[in-house]
Amino acid sequence: MKRYHKILYTTLLISATMFMNSCKKLLEEHPQSSIVPSFFNSPAGVLGGISGVYNDIRSAWGTEGFSAQMVAGTDEHLAGASASSLPLYNYNGLNSSTVEGWWNTAYTDINTLNGVLQYGQSIDLPDATRKQYLAQAKFLRAFWYFNLVQFFGDVPLHITFITAPSQADSRQPVADVYAQIIKDLTEASADLPNTPTDPFLGKAATKPVALYLLAKVYLTRGWLNGTQTDFQQAWTIASGIITNKATYGLDLWADYGDAFVPANDYGKETMFVSDHSSDPKYGQYTVGGGAAGGGAQNLTPWFYIWNYPSNSGINSNKNGSGVLVNSGTSDMIRDAANGRPFIRTRPNSALIASGVNAGKRYLLDQAFVNRVNDSRYDNTFQKVWISNTAITNTAAAAGNTRGITYTMTPGVDTAIWIPDTEITGAPQFNGTTPFKGIIIPPSLWSNTYFPSVKKFMDPSRGANFNDPSTRPVVIYRFSDVYMIAAEAYFKDGKLTEAANMLNAVRQRSAFRKTNTAAQNTAAATALTITASDVTLDFILDERSREFFGEWQRWLDLVRTKSLLNRVTLWNPEAAPNIKPFHVLRPIPQTQIDRVVEGPAFPQNTGY
Repeated sequence: MKRYHKILYTTLLISATMFMNSCKKLLEEHPQSSIVPSFFNSPAGVLGGISGVYNDIRSAWGTEGFSAQMVAGTDEHLAGASASSLPLYNYNGLNSSTVEGWWNTAYTDINTLNGVLQYGQSIDLPDATRKQYLAQAKFLRAFWYFNLVQFFGDVPLHITFITAPSQADSRQPVADVYAQIIKDLTEASADLPNTPTDPFLGKAATKPVALYLLAKVYLTRGWLNGTQTDFQQAWTIASGIITNKATYGLDLWADYGDAFVPANDYGKETMFVSDHSSDPKYGQYTVGGGAAGGGAQNLTPWFYIWNYPSNSGINSNKNGSGVLVNSGTSDMIRDAANGRPFIRTRPNSALIASGVNAGKRYLLDQAFVNRVNDSRYDNTFQKVWISNTAITNTAAAAGNTRGITYTMTPGVDTAIWIPDTEITGAPQFNGTTPFKGIIIPPSLWSNTYFPSVKKFMDPSRGANFNDPSTRPVVIYRFSDVYMIAAEAYFKDGKLTEAANMLNAVRQRSAFRKTNTAAQNTAAATALTITASDVTLDFILDERSREFFGEWQRWLDLVRTKSLLNRVTLWNPEAAPNIKPFHVLRPIPQTQIDRVVEGPAFPQNTGY
């Protein structure tokens, strides 16, 4: 996709013009569209339309609002000290203003794709090439509709190109939307190539990507309707992808952490991405200018980072209530390696006060309970910050209880350690040994202090370390094929097969480069499960371990009808406010207001 996006970026103008002049969603008294159906009768027009849609995916994946919609208000995540859109985290006052941004983008793109599919049938290309172009359009239309139907339920279903604005619109039943999605993906998977092919290089849609999404659609519809054949379709398709992984150039990395190494962003475990680039011609990016959110930029590394430059006072201590109090000169300064702290979202480490989970923390005692044999906690969270500024701390300094004078050595000394177990003497002592920096164990975690998610970090930014990331947003990973198969097998009553799929992912997570072969074998054995271990809660916990922070959790809980229960059990911020109707997001009020002809456009129940 990197090369692909450089083919026709005039489609930014095309997409905007279509949205302003031709889309059914906007009301214009006298539309004067510069886009006509004949535009899609040329290879350049078809390719331009597809390219514009790929570009528009950037306006969701990697942005602040969309990222919060995908993970906030779940069992996994709580609000950070600087969280925006708090209703997404606590469901208190949640309304359409928090979710309406990408609705318009989705329908603008769907209309573009409808033009490609409706008028691109006769473009002057070899038959196989033309089919591949149209298959890309079918995949992308299904991609947007699948996200729409999961978030909003019944939605407008448009499959023809709209050339004139209208003030009427309606919502079609979920069943009809799913039928169209399945039709598009089935046809797309038949005509897409096995591996990326010019001009759709990088990690654009291919046959296995379309099959992956088709399996997930069947799985989701199966949960919705309780249809056994949908679960059977899901595991059949997913298992087929695994069987043919060599043909598709897909596989798991031996080390879970390698899936998040920047050099592997386009590697064998990555299936589908939203590209980002430092070239301003291709991606709303001002080199060296920094960014403050709001654009179609990858800001993902920032959201999960606590304010390490400001709250790392070298003589921080506990007050009488046992709360960490920032004190003294900060022993870290902001740098590219440790990222820009937006403090939006934190892992759910809240200590549950009562109920069946009293005295437990979701992060440590449920999701990542086995941190000895399972490497995924260590590969997901940053626990150590190495000093990047020299500070001399005198024995007489206010708050210094260590009784020693010392200087922090940049690049050598640990400035901050956020361990996953309690440390006696923290924050200034490791047991009885003075610690040069500060130690922040789980009992001192809060919306200000927490381990940062490191999967998405981008230390390569040069001119300005406040610039957005140029790493792609990885939307689909190959490990999810195993997880889809496992969940579908579970719902089909095939628990042994489900355990086998889960074990493929779990045994991979046992691998550590620092282990001996014998140690890795022992860890894999310790993580191996049997059919009797497979439950829905186990599968959800496994998905948390595998995909923490990867834009999946809210949809996972909604799909499995677990949102209300899991949030009530584990999320003290959201539990008091969440209601059954929160399994759907509110329809954007702007959409409702635009429909002034025919029947009124209905809002989802509860909003």
